Amino acid sequence: MPETTKTPPKKLISRKEMIDALKIYRFILPYKWHFIVGMLFLVISSGIVSVIPGGFGELVDAAAPAKKVIGEIATTLKSNLPSADKLVKIKTVVDAYSSDINPEKLKKIGFLLGIVLLIQAILSFFRIYLFEYVSQNAMAAIRRALYEKIITLPIQFFEENRVGNLTSRISSDVSQLQDSLSNQLAFFVRQLVLPIVCIPILFTVSRNLSFVILAVLPVLVVSAVLFGRFIRKISRRAQDKLAESNTIVEETFQSADMVKAFTNEAYETRRYSGINKVVAAIGMEAAKYRAGFVSFIIFAMFGAIVFIVYAGLNEVASNSITMGDLIKFFVLTIFIGSSLAGLSESYTVLQKTIGASERINEILGEHSETMVDDELLTEPVKGNVEFKNVNFSYPSRKDIKLFSDLSFKVDSGQKIALVGPSGSGKSTVIKLLSALYPFEGGEILIDGKDIRKYNITALRKNFGTVPQDVILFGGTIRENIAYGKSTATEEEINEAARKAYALEFINSFPEGLDTVVGERGIKLSGGQKQRIAIARAILRDPKILILDEATSALDSESEKLVKQALDELMKNRTTFIIAHRLSTIRQADVILVINKGKIVEQGTHNTLSTMERGIYSNLLKLQYDLE
Repeated sequence: MPETTKTPPKKLISRKEMIDALKIYRFILPYKWHFIVGMLFLVISSGIVSVIPGGFGELVDAAAPAKKVIGEIATTLKSNLPSADKLVKIKTVVDAYSSDINPEKLKKIGFLLGIVLLIQAILSFFRIYLFEYVSQNAMAAIRRALYEKIITLPIQFFEENRVGNLTSRISSDVSQLQDSLSNQLAFFVRQLVLPIVCIPILFTVSRNLSFVILAVLPVLVVSAVLFGRFIRKISRRAQDKLAESNTIVEETFQSADMVKAFTNEAYETRRYSGINKVVAAIGMEAAKYRAGFVSFIIFAMFGAIVFIVYAGLNEVASNSITMGDLIKFFVLTIFIGSSLAGLSESYTVLQKTIGASERINEILGEHSETMVDDELLTEPVKGNVEFKNVNFSYPSRKDIKLFSDLSFKVDSGQKIALVGPSGSGKSTVIKLLSALYPFEGGEILIDGKDIRKYNITALRKNFGTVPQDVILFGGTIRENIAYGKSTATEEEINEAARKAYALEFINSFPEGLDTVVGERGIKLSGGQKQRIAIARAILRDPKILILDEATSALDSESEKLVKQALDELMKNRTTFIIAHRLSTIRQADVILVINKGKIVEQGTHNTLSTMERGIYSNLLKLQYDLE
């Protein structure tokens, strides 16, 4: 099993790195007007919120005279004055305050507040809808671009990156971007706009109380920025570890039969549990610092609010401000405090988003070997193949040269068998011919043309493969056969299945071609999977056919049927056969024996089997002895 590596601590993000990371949002450009209008609605609605405290204050001040009238009437009624005197005093009180009491003003303020809240609700509805529209469409575009990029990258990329990490990029990282765009961006903007709008209003109410807020504000903002940068490193570690845990899940689920064959359920559970403990520990580390920071915010900000209430009541008592002004100032202060308290959390989420966009941009910046737009390109070939002085080392092992001046020639329609000890390079010859690996020197020619001058997609359309470990997709038999030719008709699919000796067992299923094969074809036997793979290759009608140990894992009955299907498939095609079971290559036109990166023997089965001390004849004797 691969060892778990520690993620090195990442330096503080620079301005350039942040700009590069935010380039991911270029996918928003097709929906820029939706985004701009949504952002406009967000800014306006955030500004409107600041009007509400003023309305509350106006209501309090407008209602204050009425409260005084009611209080004095209640006091008069409780007094021991004669009834006539009480009525006279009440009339006097009402007359005294009648000019200050304005019920119409109360109704007007209440109505205006209702209008403001209605506008706020409408703006919020359209802001949420527009942001979600942009988010859903932009993220769908990112997922498609990311998948398209990954699927078009060279095979070396897949050898260097684990599948779990790649799926995490498409799922977890894109989800992080989506949450940021649809929710956190709105929260972050609102938390920035509210203080900007509310602080000037505070000064119009009370300069003395406003200076208290300004004394606390810079400390909170600076703390939020520094804390956000610090927590980003921890969050990056947590996401990387989570990706590792997803890889373990994917690998063990895909190889469940192997896990059970070696009774390693407990081992895999411990391994998964161990990485989850690391994820949880990192999460708790982040939570500890986040909790400490929020506690500091609460203590500093709301401590200031308590002081403001105390000082404000003193100013009301001295008639410096009205009670309505104090309510207005207090509500505005709460808005500012809650915005700043949430600012650090939103900033942290946006920092995580930058980390996710960096990882996505890394993949999008890789160089694709093929282009999806080339799907319809074809460049038919006859099937003449020549290797001329080919030199090759695996990209991950440059110091070890596998081939030095490898040369051989194959005519169109010939059957070529590649034989040799394990690790001699048989499969690598096929990978080089298919342009899966770049070679370092020499030429590989198809019909006299260097394969590097072909469009890779157009070239590979001339290849068909029947591997030893057949990979079927989890759909139907029809879909798996048609994978060789997406435009195939029903008649072509049936004919391919018939030539592959697969039609009989397919028709024995109740659903026929619509039978679901299960994950990796688990519902089919080895021979059935092989014949579906052969049908797929027949439907492709390749000029160059590759048979990689196509019958090595089959029983005698299945092998007989598969051989018959292969004989049908190999007609009039250049065929490369890789086989350890030498009895399967007796009819090959040429057998190439590869050892230590060189062709050491070449000829027919009859010729090579009679060579004394020859590698082929020795391998043949060893197999006869084992049988």
